[in-house]
Amino acid sequence: MNTTDFTFKGTTETIEKASFTWQTPSNIALVKYWGKSEPQLPKNASISFTLNNCHTTTKIEFSRIKKSNEPKFELYFEGKKKDDFKPKIAKFFDRIKEYCSYIFEFEMIISSENSFPHSSGIASSASGMSAIAMCLLSLEKALNPNMTDEYLNQKASFLARLGSGSASRSIEGPLVVWGAHPEIEGSSDLFGVKFPYHVHKIFQNYQDTILLVDKGEKQVSSTVGHNLMHNHPYAENRFKQANENLSKLSKILQTGDIKEFINLVESEALTLHAMMLTSNPYFILMKPNTLNIINEIWKYRRDNNSNVCFTLDAGANVHMLYPEHEKEEIKKLIDSTLKNYCQKNHYICDSTSLGAKNI
Repeated sequence: MNTTDFTFKGTTETIEKASFTWQTPSNIALVKYWGKSEPQLPKNASISFTLNNCHTTTKIEFSRIKKSNEPKFELYFEGKKKDDFKPKIAKFFDRIKEYCSYIFEFEMIISSENSFPHSSGIASSASGMSAIAMCLLSLEKALNPNMTDEYLNQKASFLARLGSGSASRSIEGPLVVWGAHPEIEGSSDLFGVKFPYHVHKIFQNYQDTILLVDKGEKQVSSTVGHNLMHNHPYAENRFKQANENLSKLSKILQTGDIKEFINLVESEALTLHAMMLTSNPYFILMKPNTLNIINEIWKYRRDNNSNVCFTLDAGANVHMLYPEHEKEEIKKLIDSTLKNYCQKNHYICDSTSLGAKNI
Protein backbone atom coordinates (compact mmCIF):
# COMPACT_ATOMS: atom_id res chain seq x y z
CA MET A 1 0.00 0.00 0.00
CA ASN A 2 1.05 3.62 -0.46
CA THR A 3 -0.01 6.91 1.10
CA THR A 4 -2.77 7.59 -1.44
CA ASP A 5 -4.58 4.46 -0.27
CA PHE A 6 -5.27 6.28 3.00
CA THR A 7 -6.73 9.46 1.50
CA PHE A 8 -10.30 9.99 2.69
CA LYS A 9 -12.68 9.01 -0.12
CA GLY A 10 -15.84 10.72 1.10
CA THR A 11 -18.92 9.75 3.10
CA THR A 12 -22.01 7.64 2.63
CA GLU A 13 -23.56 8.74 5.95
CA THR A 14 -24.22 12.06 7.67
CA ILE A 15 -23.22 12.39 11.32
CA GLU A 16 -24.17 15.40 13.47
CA LYS A 17 -22.82 14.22 16.82
CA ALA A 18 -20.77 11.22 17.86
CA SER A 19 -18.57 10.09 20.71
CA PHE A 20 -15.95 7.33 20.75
CA THR A 21 -13.70 6.04 23.52
CA TRP A 22 -10.63 3.88 22.99
CA GLN A 23 -8.07 2.40 25.33
CA THR A 24 -4.78 1.87 23.55
CA PRO A 25 -1.61 0.46 25.08
CA SER A 26 1.98 1.48 25.27
CA ASN A 27 4.53 -0.90 23.80
CA ILE A 28 8.11 -1.87 24.54
CA ALA A 29 10.47 -2.32 21.61
CA LEU A 30 12.70 -5.40 21.54
CA VAL A 31 14.58 -4.23 18.45
CA LYS A 32 14.70 -0.47 18.76
CA TYR A 33 13.74 2.23 16.26
CA TRP A 34 16.06 5.19 16.69
CA GLY A 35 16.42 7.57 13.79
CA LYS A 36 13.85 8.74 11.25
CA SER A 37 13.25 10.81 8.15
CA GLU A 38 10.22 12.91 7.32
CA PRO A 39 7.35 12.26 7.50
CA GLN A 40 7.97 9.94 10.46
CA LEU A 41 9.59 7.17 8.42
CA PRO A 42 11.93 4.82 10.29
CA LYS A 43 15.58 4.38 9.40
CA ASN A 44 15.31 0.74 10.46
CA ALA A 45 12.58 -1.79 11.16
CA SER A 46 11.60 -2.48 14.78
CA ILE A 47 9.49 -4.95 16.73
CA SER A 48 7.73 -4.53 20.06
CA PHE A 49 5.63 -6.27 22.66
CA THR A 50 2.24 -4.58 23.03
CA LEU A 51 1.52 -4.00 26.71
CA ASN A 52 -1.71 -4.45 28.65
CA ASN A 53 -1.77 -2.35 31.83
CA CYS A 54 0.16 0.70 30.60
CA HIS A 55 -2.43 2.40 28.44
CA THR A 56 -4.13 5.66 27.52
CA THR A 57 -7.91 6.01 27.53
CA THR A 58 -9.15 8.72 25.18
CA LYS A 59 -12.66 9.94 24.47
CA ILE A 60 -13.36 12.27 21.56
CA GLU A 61 -16.74 13.97 21.27
CA PHE A 62 -17.49 15.19 17.75
CA SER A 63 -20.03 17.92 16.94
CA ARG A 64 -20.63 19.00 13.36
CA ILE A 65 -19.82 22.64 12.55
CA LYS A 66 -19.56 24.77 9.45
CA LYS A 67 -16.39 23.69 7.66
CA SER A 68 -13.37 25.41 9.18
CA ASN A 69 -9.92 26.26 7.82
CA GLU A 70 -8.26 24.55 10.76
CA PRO A 71 -9.26 21.81 13.20
CA LYS A 72 -11.29 23.03 16.18
CA PHE A 73 -10.57 21.13 19.39
CA GLU A 74 -10.20 21.37 23.14
CA LEU A 75 -7.92 19.06 25.07
CA TYR A 76 -8.29 17.71 28.60
CA PHE A 77 -5.71 15.47 30.26
CA GLU A 78 -6.68 13.65 33.45
CA GLY A 79 -9.59 16.03 33.97
CA LYS A 80 -7.70 19.29 33.47
CA LYS A 81 -7.58 21.51 30.41
CA LYS A 82 -4.15 21.13 28.83
CA ASP A 83 -3.43 23.97 26.43
CA ASP A 84 0.30 23.21 26.57
CA PHE A 85 -0.38 19.85 24.86
CA LYS A 86 -2.38 21.49 22.07
CA PRO A 87 0.54 22.46 19.75
CA LYS A 88 1.61 18.82 19.42
CA ILE A 89 -1.95 17.72 18.63
CA ALA A 90 -2.39 20.64 16.21
CA LYS A 91 0.80 19.56 14.41
CA PHE A 92 -0.56 16.02 14.24
CA PHE A 93 -3.86 17.23 12.76
CA ASP A 94 -1.92 19.27 10.18
CA ARG A 95 0.03 16.16 9.15
CA ILE A 96 -3.10 14.04 8.70
CA LYS A 97 -5.37 16.63 7.05
CA GLU A 98 -5.16 15.11 3.56
CA TYR A 99 -6.06 11.68 4.96
CA CYS A 100 -8.83 12.86 7.33
CA SER A 101 -10.37 15.94 5.70
CA TYR A 102 -13.55 15.37 7.73
CA ILE A 103 -11.84 16.73 10.87
CA PHE A 104 -12.44 20.24 9.52
CA GLU A 105 -16.20 19.64 9.72
CA PHE A 106 -16.33 18.78 13.42
CA GLU A 107 -15.50 20.43 16.70
CA MET A 108 -13.68 17.95 18.93
CA ILE A 109 -13.43 17.65 22.69
CA ILE A 110 -10.55 15.30 23.48
CA SER A 111 -10.32 13.85 26.99
CA SER A 112 -7.41 11.56 27.88
CA GLU A 113 -5.93 9.86 30.89
CA ASN A 114 -2.97 7.55 31.41
CA SER A 115 -2.61 4.53 33.65
CA PHE A 116 1.10 5.37 34.08
CA PRO A 117 3.32 8.46 34.53
CA HIS A 118 3.35 10.77 31.54
CA SER A 119 6.65 11.61 29.75
CA SER A 120 8.73 9.27 31.90
CA GLY A 121 9.93 6.93 29.18
CA ILE A 122 7.02 4.46 29.01
CA ALA A 123 5.98 5.51 25.49
CA SER A 124 3.09 7.76 26.47
CA SER A 125 3.13 9.30 22.99
CA ALA A 126 2.64 5.82 21.54
CA SER A 127 -0.49 5.10 23.56
CA GLY A 128 -1.77 8.68 23.37
CA MET A 129 -1.49 9.13 19.62
CA SER A 130 -2.80 5.67 18.83
CA ALA A 131 -5.88 6.36 20.98
CA ILE A 132 -6.63 9.56 19.08
CA ALA A 133 -6.13 7.73 15.78
CA MET A 134 -8.59 5.00 16.77
CA CYS A 135 -11.22 7.59 17.72
CA LEU A 136 -10.79 9.34 14.37
CA LEU A 137 -11.09 6.05 12.50
CA SER A 138 -14.25 5.21 14.46
CA LEU A 139 -15.76 8.44 13.16
CA GLU A 140 -14.55 7.65 9.65
CA LYS A 141 -16.13 4.21 9.81
CA ALA A 142 -19.40 5.79 10.99
CA LEU A 143 -19.23 8.11 7.97
CA ASN A 144 -18.38 5.19 5.68
CA PRO A 145 -19.65 1.90 7.22
CA ASN A 146 -18.22 -0.25 4.42
CA MET A 147 -14.71 0.19 5.81
CA THR A 148 -13.14 -3.15 6.74
CA ASP A 149 -11.56 -3.78 10.12
CA GLU A 150 -8.24 -4.57 8.43
CA TYR A 151 -8.22 -1.21 6.65
CA LEU A 152 -9.29 0.57 9.85
CA ASN A 153 -6.34 -0.88 11.77
CA GLN A 154 -3.87 -0.14 8.98
CA LYS A 155 -5.04 3.44 8.61
CA ALA A 156 -5.12 3.99 12.38
CA SER A 157 -1.51 2.77 12.57
CA PHE A 158 -0.62 4.95 9.59
CA LEU A 159 -2.16 8.03 11.25
CA ALA A 160 -0.72 7.26 14.70
CA ARG A 161 2.74 7.04 13.12
CA LEU A 162 2.43 10.65 11.96
CA GLY A 163 1.98 11.70 15.58
CA SER A 164 4.58 9.39 17.12
CA GLY A 165 6.51 6.73 15.23
CA SER A 166 6.22 4.09 17.94
CA ALA A 167 2.45 4.71 18.11
CA SER A 168 2.16 2.71 14.88
CA ARG A 169 2.95 -0.36 17.01
CA SER A 170 0.16 0.22 19.57
CA ILE A 171 -2.91 -0.62 17.48
CA GLU A 172 -2.51 -4.41 17.49
CA GLY A 173 -0.54 -7.04 19.40
CA PRO A 174 1.03 -8.92 21.02
CA LEU A 175 4.04 -8.52 18.68
CA VAL A 176 4.10 -5.76 16.07
CA VAL A 177 6.68 -4.92 13.41
CA TRP A 178 7.03 -1.42 12.01
CA GLY A 179 9.36 -0.75 9.11
CA ALA A 180 9.86 -2.50 5.79
CA HIS A 181 11.96 -5.63 6.25
CA PRO A 182 12.64 -8.25 3.57
CA GLU A 183 12.06 -11.18 5.94
CA ILE A 184 8.80 -9.93 7.51
CA GLU A 185 5.86 -10.51 5.21
CA GLY A 186 3.64 -7.45 4.77
CA SER A 187 5.95 -5.12 6.71
CA SER A 188 5.88 -1.44 5.80
CA ASP A 189 7.41 1.88 6.76
CA LEU A 190 3.88 3.34 6.66
CA PHE A 191 2.19 1.30 9.39
CA GLY A 192 2.76 -1.48 11.89
CA VAL A 193 1.81 -5.10 11.18
CA LYS A 194 1.28 -8.02 13.51
CA PHE A 195 4.26 -10.38 13.56
CA PRO A 196 3.04 -12.79 10.86
CA TYR A 197 4.69 -16.02 11.98
CA HIS A 198 4.16 -18.66 14.66
CA VAL A 199 5.39 -17.57 18.10
CA HIS A 200 6.82 -20.23 20.43
CA LYS A 201 4.76 -20.80 23.57
CA ILE A 202 7.58 -19.54 25.85
CA PHE A 203 7.05 -16.03 24.44
CA GLN A 204 3.27 -16.04 24.76
CA ASN A 205 1.75 -13.91 27.53
CA TYR A 206 5.24 -12.63 28.24
CA GLN A 207 5.61 -10.55 31.40
CA ASP A 208 7.00 -7.01 31.68
CA THR A 209 7.52 -5.42 35.08
CA ILE A 210 8.48 -1.76 34.75
CA LEU A 211 10.72 -0.55 37.55
CA LEU A 212 10.11 3.19 37.92
CA VAL A 213 13.58 4.50 38.67
CA ASP A 214 12.58 8.03 37.69
CA LYS A 215 8.95 9.07 37.17
CA GLY A 216 9.91 12.60 36.13
CA GLU A 217 9.98 13.95 32.59
CA LYS A 218 12.69 12.57 30.37
CA GLN A 219 15.97 14.47 30.12
CA VAL A 220 15.67 14.58 26.33
CA SER A 221 12.55 14.12 24.22
CA SER A 222 12.36 11.30 21.72
CA THR A 223 12.11 13.85 18.89
CA VAL A 224 15.40 15.46 19.90
CA GLY A 225 16.98 12.03 20.33
CA HIS A 226 15.94 10.87 16.88
CA ASN A 227 17.26 14.06 15.31
CA LEU A 228 20.69 13.42 16.80
CA MET A 229 21.00 10.41 14.51
CA HIS A 230 21.18 12.59 11.37
CA ASN A 231 24.89 13.32 11.76
CA HIS A 232 25.78 10.52 14.13
CA PRO A 233 29.10 8.85 13.25
CA TYR A 234 27.70 5.35 13.91
CA ALA A 235 24.18 5.82 12.54
CA GLU A 236 24.43 3.79 9.33
CA ASN A 237 26.02 0.83 11.08
CA ARG A 238 23.33 1.02 13.75
CA PHE A 239 20.50 0.91 11.20
CA LYS A 240 22.10 -2.11 9.53
CA GLN A 241 22.60 -3.81 12.91
CA ALA A 242 18.96 -3.28 13.90
CA ASN A 243 17.65 -4.86 10.70
CA GLU A 244 20.02 -7.81 11.13
CA ASN A 245 18.85 -8.18 14.74
CA LEU A 246 15.23 -8.26 13.61
CA SER A 247 16.08 -11.13 11.26
CA LYS A 248 17.65 -12.99 14.19
CA LEU A 249 14.79 -12.20 16.55
CA SER A 250 12.20 -13.42 14.04
CA LYS A 251 13.83 -16.86 14.14
CA ILE A 252 14.25 -16.74 17.94
CA LEU A 253 10.57 -15.99 18.47
CA GLN A 254 9.61 -18.94 16.29
CA THR A 255 12.06 -21.47 17.76
CA GLY A 256 11.86 -20.44 21.42
CA ASP A 257 15.62 -19.91 21.88
CA ILE A 258 15.23 -17.86 25.03
CA LYS A 259 18.95 -17.54 25.80
CA GLU A 260 19.51 -15.88 22.43
CA PHE A 261 16.42 -13.74 23.08
CA ILE A 262 18.00 -12.47 26.31
CA ASN A 263 21.31 -11.69 24.64
CA LEU A 264 19.76 -9.85 21.71
CA VAL A 265 17.20 -7.85 23.70
CA GLU A 266 19.71 -6.64 26.29
CA SER A 267 22.24 -5.78 23.59
CA GLU A 268 19.59 -3.74 21.75
CA ALA A 269 18.76 -1.80 24.92
CA LEU A 270 22.39 -0.96 25.63
CA THR A 271 23.01 -0.04 22.00
CA LEU A 272 20.15 2.47 22.11
CA HIS A 273 21.75 4.16 25.10
CA ALA A 274 25.19 3.94 23.52
CA MET A 275 23.89 5.94 20.56
CA MET A 276 22.82 8.70 22.96
CA LEU A 277 26.17 8.55 24.80
CA THR A 278 28.05 9.02 21.52
CA SER A 279 25.85 11.69 19.94
CA ASN A 280 26.65 15.40 19.94
CA PRO A 281 25.27 16.83 22.15
CA TYR A 282 25.51 13.67 24.28
CA PHE A 283 23.13 12.42 26.95
CA ILE A 284 23.21 9.89 29.77
CA LEU A 285 19.64 8.69 30.15
CA MET A 286 20.33 6.07 32.80
CA LYS A 287 20.42 6.86 36.50
CA PRO A 288 22.67 5.15 39.07
CA ASN A 289 19.76 2.95 40.12
CA THR A 290 19.22 1.87 36.50
CA LEU A 291 22.67 0.29 36.61
CA ASN A 292 22.07 -1.13 40.08
CA ILE A 293 18.95 -2.90 38.82
CA ILE A 294 20.71 -4.24 35.72
CA ASN A 295 23.48 -5.69 37.87
CA GLU A 296 20.93 -7.25 40.24
CA ILE A 297 19.12 -8.84 37.26
CA TRP A 298 22.38 -10.26 35.95
CA LYS A 299 23.29 -11.65 39.38
CA TYR A 300 19.84 -13.20 39.90
CA ARG A 301 19.86 -14.76 36.43
CA ARG A 302 23.30 -16.25 36.99
CA ASP A 303 22.53 -17.59 40.47
CA ASN A 304 19.08 -18.98 39.72
CA ASN A 305 19.31 -20.13 36.10
CA SER A 306 16.51 -17.66 35.38
CA ASN A 307 15.41 -16.34 32.00
CA VAL A 308 14.66 -12.82 33.20
CA CYS A 309 16.24 -10.02 31.18
CA PHE A 310 15.96 -6.26 30.89
CA THR A 311 15.32 -3.72 28.22
CA LEU A 312 15.22 0.06 28.30
CA ASP A 313 13.40 2.79 26.44
CA ALA A 314 14.88 6.26 26.07
CA GLY A 315 14.87 6.88 29.81
CA ALA A 316 15.98 5.57 33.19
CA ASN A 317 13.20 3.06 33.88
CA VAL A 318 13.93 -0.64 33.52
CA HIS A 319 11.61 -3.13 31.84
CA MET A 320 12.08 -6.63 33.27
CA LEU A 321 11.00 -9.22 30.70
CA TYR A 322 10.41 -12.84 31.68
CA PRO A 323 8.25 -15.90 30.88
CA GLU A 324 4.93 -16.26 32.66
CA HIS A 325 6.04 -19.33 34.65
CA GLU A 326 8.66 -17.21 36.47
CA LYS A 327 6.13 -14.63 37.60
CA GLU A 328 5.95 -15.59 41.29
CA GLU A 329 9.71 -15.86 41.78
CA ILE A 330 10.39 -12.56 39.99
CA LYS A 331 7.79 -10.86 42.20
CA LYS A 332 9.75 -12.04 45.26
CA LEU A 333 12.95 -10.60 43.79
CA ILE A 334 11.28 -7.26 43.14
CA ASP A 335 9.72 -6.97 46.57
CA SER A 336 12.84 -8.07 48.43
CA THR A 337 15.44 -6.14 46.45
CA LEU A 338 14.61 -4.30 43.25
CA LYS A 339 11.82 -2.02 44.44
CA ASN A 340 14.36 -0.36 46.75
CA TYR A 341 15.98 1.14 43.66
CA CYS A 342 12.65 2.56 42.44
CA GLN A 343 11.29 6.02 43.12
CA LYS A 344 8.99 5.61 46.15
CA ASN A 345 9.29 1.82 45.64
CA HIS A 346 6.94 2.07 42.65
CA TYR A 347 6.76 -0.44 39.83
CA ILE A 348 4.14 -1.61 37.33
CA CYS A 349 3.37 -5.27 36.63
CA ASP A 350 2.40 -5.74 33.01
CA SER A 351 2.17 -8.34 30.26
CA THR A 352 1.53 -8.56 26.55
CA SER A 353 -1.88 -7.78 25.05
CA LEU A 354 -3.76 -7.74 21.77
CA GLY A 355 -3.81 -3.95 21.37
CA ALA A 356 -6.52 -1.29 21.17
CA LYS A 357 -9.87 -1.79 22.94
CA ASN A 358 -13.12 0.01 22.23
CA ILE A 359 -14.60 1.18 25.56
